[in-house]
Amino acid sequence: MTWSAKKYSTFEQERTRPVRDLVAAIPTEAVQRAIDLGCGPGNSTEVLAARFPQAQVSGVDSSDDMVAAARQRLPGLDFALADIGRWNPPQPFDVILANAALQWLPDHATLYPHLAQQLVPGGSLAIQTPDNLEEPAHRLARQTAADGPWAARIGAVKHPARHSADFYFQLLRPHCSQVDVWRTTYFHPLAGGPQAVVEWFEGSALRPYLGPLDADEKAAFLARYLAAVTEAYPPLADGTVLLPFPRLFIVAVR
Repeated sequence: MTWSAKKYSTFEQERTRPVRDLVAAIPTEAVQRAIDLGCGPGNSTEVLAARFPQAQVSGVDSSDDMVAAARQRLPGLDFALADIGRWNPPQPFDVILANAALQWLPDHATLYPHLAQQLVPGGSLAIQTPDNLEEPAHRLARQTAADGPWAARIGAVKHPARHSADFYFQLLRPHCSQVDVWRTTYFHPLAGGPQAVVEWFEGSALRPYLGPLDADEKAAFLARYLAAVTEAYPPLADGTVLLPFPRLFIVAVR
């Protein structure tokens, strides 16, 4: 599976709003070193750098295309290609940001405490993950994968497990002096109607389904998915679809 920075950035304004809310809630001040894990095309890193203008801010991502886009966007910052699931820095950070990234990784029970341990005392771990696996967009993707001629290849595809707010609170509490967890549902107005909903998820959640398919199969999958999405997300009178998108936020201070 490959990431497309251009496709992901189609809805940049909507995708960036949650990270603004997340970064605004970070209580740590006098930040010297901050990093954005899974930085994508650099939109979240830009928010982080604006919040801590005196800090040395960097970003890492596992996608060449994303890192290239981030470097072009923010040439004064340091971006590296790396697997954030195996990230083990030589020195701790004051702030570690992971915006809409850790949902792609397994074993949060091990990963989240590991990230907290990479903070200086008083440092902040700020995480936002989509909490939408039971939303219609995801359920319909699973159904489309299981019901089509491609079912043998992608019918069993599953996103890594996500957990409840109390799971993450109890997980991080032994490692942190304070843990703040909250959930927000954003309602994104998409002017393109149901087709815009498909385009949104084509750049993110549909990637594991589309990756194994050839061009004709991708077109057929997306056509079936669009038909299902059109029923689940009927457009408003002006053609806009209001896309509900729940997200889970965590700010933990070591």
